Amino acid sequence: MASSLTKDSAGTTGKTFFGHPRGLATLFMTEMWERFSWYGMRAILVLYLIAGVLEGPLAGREALAAAIYGVYNAVVYMAAMPGGWVADRLWGARKAVLVGGIVIALGHYTLAIPSDVAFFVGLGLIAVGTGLLKPNISAMVGGLYEGQSSARRDAGFTIFYMSINIGAMFAPLVVGYLGENVDWHLGFAVAGVGMTLAVVQYVLGGRHLGDVGRHPGTPATPEEKRSVLRKVALWTGLAVAALLVDLALGTYDIEHIVNFLAVLGVVVPVLYFASMYRNPELTEQDRPRVKAFVWFFVTAVLFWMIYDQSGSLLTIFANNDTDRMIGGWEFPASWFQSVNPVMIIILAPAFATLWVWLAKRDSEPSAPMKFALAMLLIGGSFGLMGLAGAAAANSETGKVTVFWLLSVYLLQTLGELCLSPVGLSLSTKLAPKQFVGQIMGLWFLATATGNALNGWATQLNEPMGDAAYYTMWGLVAVAAGFAFMTAGKRIRALMGGVR
Repeated sequence: MASSLTKDSAGTTGKTFFGHPRGLATLFMTEMWERFSWYGMRAILVLYLIAGVLEGPLAGREALAAAIYGVYNAVVYMAAMPGGWVADRLWGARKAVLVGGIVIALGHYTLAIPSDVAFFVGLGLIAVGTGLLKPNISAMVGGLYEGQSSARRDAGFTIFYMSINIGAMFAPLVVGYLGENVDWHLGFAVAGVGMTLAVVQYVLGGRHLGDVGRHPGTPATPEEKRSVLRKVALWTGLAVAALLVDLALGTYDIEHIVNFLAVLGVVVPVLYFASMYRNPELTEQDRPRVKAFVWFFVTAVLFWMIYDQSGSLLTIFANNDTDRMIGGWEFPASWFQSVNPVMIIILAPAFATLWVWLAKRDSEPSAPMKFALAMLLIGGSFGLMGLAGAAAANSETGKVTVFWLLSVYLLQTLGELCLSPVGLSLSTKLAPKQFVGQIMGLWFLATATGNALNGWATQLNEPMGDAAYYTMWGLVAVAAGFAFMTAGKRIRALMGGVR
């Protein structure tokens, strides 16, 4: 940490954080511990679902467990939309992040209670809390760089992105080991400790954030508040009524909820983009940029649909089809979830340096080109996964070496670094000022929609088999990458000078 005193764009004076605003350190540490809690819980969720701990166990129904995992991820990221609205219109990002962190911690501690009811209540609390925290802490990072260069903002987001991966690296090692080898609920409790540390760090470091996120961008009027409350009550009531009818008729099956949420994950972003584009507050300069953002959104949906199968189908592949023996000891399948974060930590500084170096020479690839490269890489990873599935099927032991999955994760990591930190930064640059929190919510909604589609996509794995399933999606992703590359000139025109 540099010792020189500077005044950053947030209006605070103090030491810098590796040459960046000091407030970045507060957000970095908060996000690191929050991601420790999230990725720790996520690393053992599918394994817990198929272990037969819950009543009506999903053992032998691995495809359904993978679908539930995908849909739950979708719900968590869909919650980013109302979370962004709460920050933009009611509380400001600062308060939304604090309340979200507290709710997440309560959710993890609820999961630690050995009860089926507590399990689902805990998942619900985590979804609500993450919706409040996740989009708004990223929007606050963007606020630290108000008025600064695009390349510097991208570098700041890449440093911030490392915090996610430091937390994600340690979480499966600790939570995964405790959950698989000691007690599932102890693993969930340790994840809660991580979230508690995130809240403490955020409160203690708040003085370095200046006025960033302190006030809502466009405060809602009393009538707008009442209108939103009525709509929330209406749609919640309809959902509960539908569930009660399903239960009363004796036709209830958990797949009904999976299918409903999968549809919701597709419908919500379509409606939200349409609503935002018709908003009279949107200027003529902003409208083309929103159109450009739609291109990035759709591409990100496909990317995350493929990428986030690492926590479901790839974890099941690691558990069932991968030789995990080291000497006479078999390491936990959940530990594979630490591979990607380790690679991010190693490669992210190199990418951050590379983008700045290329920008100084006016040679940095455009955002559309970076997204196209991401799609080619994620497609290649699933092409390789198809070969791994074929190798496992033809092996005498029915298992393959760990190097197959390690190679798959390397390609996915390279793709992630071309898309995720760039997309985070791009969202803050393309967003109209009055919709920054909501555009960030839409960016995370791309992950939600991708995971919602996983509710259906992963169920194709069982009838198709690994080789055909992974190869199919690999080809789809590569085709999308070439399509995005071809449309790059048109997208750059819509961006209106934003790089």
